[in-house]
Amino acid sequence: MKQHHVVLEKLCLCAKRAAVEQIRTFDTKSDAEEHAYEWADSLNNSFCGKHGFDIVEVDDNYVISVEEGGFVEACEI
Repeated sequence: MKQHHVVLEKLCLCAKRAAVEQIRTFDTKSDAEEHAYEWADSLNNSFCGKHGFDIVEVDDNYVISVEEGGFVEACEI
């Protein structure tokens, strides 16, 4: 059975402090996609706001990209 991954592109200081895992694995692409959007939304709303988190589909996986100047002020990378 093929697995689908959601990968946090890089861990900012907030993610490191929160001990966030960098890869989550799912059995279906639709589960991975749904989780990727929920996870990115959670990161955008719970971290400091210096970065924005967005979803990029790569093959059958999803990468949560870290964009500078996201919400308020930024985490250190």
